[in-house]
Amino acid sequence: MNITMIAEMAASAGDRTAVTADGRSLTAAGLLRLARAAAHRFRRHPAVLYLAANHLAYPVALFGAAVAGVPFVPLNYRLGERQLDELRSRHPGALVLRPDDLDAFMAETEGAASEDPSGSGPEPAAEDDPDPVAVLLYTSGTTAAPKSAVLRHRHLLAYVLNTLEFGSAAEDDAALVAVPPYHVAGLANLLSNLYTGRRVVYMPAFDAGEWLETVRRERITNALVVPTMLARIVAEVKGDDAGTPTLRNLAYGGARTPLPVLERALRIFPDTGFVNAYGLTETASSIAVLGPDDHREALAATDPAVRARLGSVGRALPGVEFQIRSDDGEPLEAGRTGLVFVRGEQISGEYGGKSSLDAGGWFATRDRGRLDADGYLFIEGRADDTIIRGGENIAPAEIEDVLLAHPGIAEAAVLGVPDPEWGQRLVAVVVGEGEPEEIRRWVRERLRSSKTPDDIVFRAELPKTDTGKLLRRVLLAEMDTTLENTRA
Repeated sequence: MNITMIAEMAASAGDRTAVTADGRSLTAAGLLRLARAAAHRFRRHPAVLYLAANHLAYPVALFGAAVAGVPFVPLNYRLGERQLDELRSRHPGALVLRPDDLDAFMAETEGAASEDPSGSGPEPAAEDDPDPVAVLLYTSGTTAAPKSAVLRHRHLLAYVLNTLEFGSAAEDDAALVAVPPYHVAGLANLLSNLYTGRRVVYMPAFDAGEWLETVRRERITNALVVPTMLARIVAEVKGDDAGTPTLRNLAYGGARTPLPVLERALRIFPDTGFVNAYGLTETASSIAVLGPDDHREALAATDPAVRARLGSVGRALPGVEFQIRSDDGEPLEAGRTGLVFVRGEQISGEYGGKSSLDAGGWFATRDRGRLDADGYLFIEGRADDTIIRGGENIAPAEIEDVLLAHPGIAEAAVLGVPDPEWGQRLVAVVVGEGEPEEIRRWVRERLRSSKTPDDIVFRAELPKTDTGKLLRRVLLAEMDTTLENTRA
């Protein structure tokens, strides 16, 4: 199995435009032709490293590596040179594509493709490995150092084939991709939109105003954003309507979305169907979705249980199973909070050649959550983030949601810092304004006193990844230094 089949199927379905970036476009047939030409060069290297933003070279390099039978490794080009050097050192002999290389790479590849009038190029490389690696993606490193997650061709194909219908998009459908290419969502968006026949429009970098203009100019019908992007888009729209009549579906995910941001987005995009997508790097993209109908039903519901589903990530995709377990590994019934495990064909759970799946094929997501009686999954934060105060397990997400409902607070993170009496004390780091005691009272009135922050710390911004995930380990280190200096 090889993801090249997606490009081949798309190329056989007609001569419509497949990818657009910086004013240039490729048909699916043109993309496949260039990928086959690039494969000649790629076969001389053990891997292809991509260190650039969204560009036409990205899909060419991805499928070129697939044809060549070598792993494709998109790296976070925004990392410091020292960090990039460390990651590059893990792939000796790899071909590296940097921003300054892309135009030359495309020109060279187009020249090679023109020398093959048939456009057939080389056949996919014969594989010694019956289960070949397609892509290596480095995890975001929000709680620890980044790890190389292995996604094999079968994982990516399982995600696409189990959840999508080939050629199901309308002829004028277009998907805007602003997430970076080193994120699993960027990879999944390319594969899924190419398979369904939807034109992919790339933004090299996200800007809220430019995003809205691109949606209007390119008549975008589908888009995916992460919560920080959605918050900036919402802030950019000054009136009650975003003025994007072609936008039929807007997916969001990658981190928790503050409810006030979501509710505002639902108002200013009144004719757009919203989709909350939950997935991990190790799961080859989404494993659960809360669809447009779920959003509408939750908004209109008088039943609190149905209304609460707006805060869920929806239900499992076809071929995916969830299980909630206690800290001792015992399965829990509906409504109980525990550790979230997932199983299915698209689940990799592999790092550096070592599988982390258990004997039953289950992968530990390291998220804490619960399933309701109808199978809706509620994520309550990372297991590593759990704060133990006086023997009580406290999920920061619960307190953060209450803080975000405060009219003066735009962002919030709750941390546990060492305390000689309680084991850990609660520190709320917030972006916004207000009196600390009034904010503490706000929380105390909505949660019990043991979940009220002991300290309120104001910051101009919170450290996050480019895709909007809070870097708790960075914030914790900063808070340790701050508190140490305070004690001194």
